[in-house]
Amino acid sequence: MLEQRRTQEPIRIGIIGAGIMGTDHAQLLASQVRGAVVAGIADADPIRSEQLATSVGAKVFKDGESLIAAPEVDAVIIASADHTHHRYTMAALAARKPVLTEKPLAPTIEECREIVLADMEVDSSGSPPLTSREDKYPRPGLVSVGFMRRFDPSCAHLRNLVDEETYGRALLVHCVSRGVSAAAGSSTESAISNSAIHEIDFVPWLLGSPVTAVTWQAPAASKHADGLADPQLFTLETASGAIASCELFLNARYGHDVRSEVVFEEGVASTVEPTLATVNHAGASATTFGPDWRRRWAEAYRLELQTWVDALKGKALNANAVNGVVDPPASKTQSNAPDVTTRLRASGLASAADGMAAILVVEALIASHRSGGMRTPVRSVADVLQGSLS
Repeated sequence: MLEQRRTQEPIRIGIIGAGIMGTDHAQLLASQVRGAVVAGIADADPIRSEQLATSVGAKVFKDGESLIAAPEVDAVIIASADHTHHRYTMAALAARKPVLTEKPLAPTIEECREIVLADMEVDSSGSPPLTSREDKYPRPGLVSVGFMRRFDPSCAHLRNLVDEETYGRALLVHCVSRGVSAAAGSSTESAISNSAIHEIDFVPWLLGSPVTAVTWQAPAASKHADGLADPQLFTLETASGAIASCELFLNARYGHDVRSEVVFEEGVASTVEPTLATVNHAGASATTFGPDWRRRWAEAYRLELQTWVDALKGKALNANAVNGVVDPPASKTQSNAPDVTTRLRASGLASAADGMAAILVVEALIASHRSGGMRTPVRSVADVLQGSLS
């Protein structure tokens, strides 16, 4: 159905979850993303569903399953509670519909494993399920995971510098992730699985090398921590030999501040915070931080959605033209364009296997935390897919 529609008509997208992320995705698709329309909304709160659907001209569905099954929905975004991601993703795969799920792919490793294996089954490209890469990552099928930092122009430029070895090999990465205040009900471990997971995906993507071992530490907690270990500090060791030091501080109070720096053999490069203006006044020069993540990553979210839609429509054919730098060119011969799984593979979007890899690092960091900071190895996706779920 999607292959027949994609050349001329917009992709009809259904969104499960009408909270902050679902609302932001719906509004972006309705106003700033080419080639797509919001066809349906489903949420556990019917009032919230109705309000969002009305604002974007979409149909309300009673639940996620009915939205996924609807013939008027071509592709699905999952922005509902974490514990629902597995159920809805598996339903979308059963319906053979592309799905973009917000992080995490699923809360547990077993659920991630089931999704990855099911996703491999729907790879329609005819390619073998495993590539020849050393880590034997499975080929992506229809599942993408919303790690939007891959599409931030500053992060993408930093990755290009690493790939090209412009200043020599990357030796160290320093990441800072600070917020105004922790969400209600946050715990030390949920901070790892819901907030630190962005660094956990970013570092191996940036370096092109999987995380192989981790160490977790925490200093004396902030007076605003409210029972959390906050801030947290963790190191990510990668197969390339490069090491990342990552600070997570949920209650930093002054604003949303996320930065990354790479130390090369012959130089240092850092991401740049988007800003509207620098104000010079009364003997001081200042910029402002956003109150949450949305201002900092607005363009990354837009580019991520545009890339996903372009891949579904047959436009993301050049892997070097994505990652938030430029929009990929349209295919000149749509009838000869690669199938959707091949296009998604070339798009730069995080795959189901990438989502599973992140959860495996989360598992190791939580184990390090519980052990008082012991260095903990990270299991590989390949090993877990082969049944090593001990």
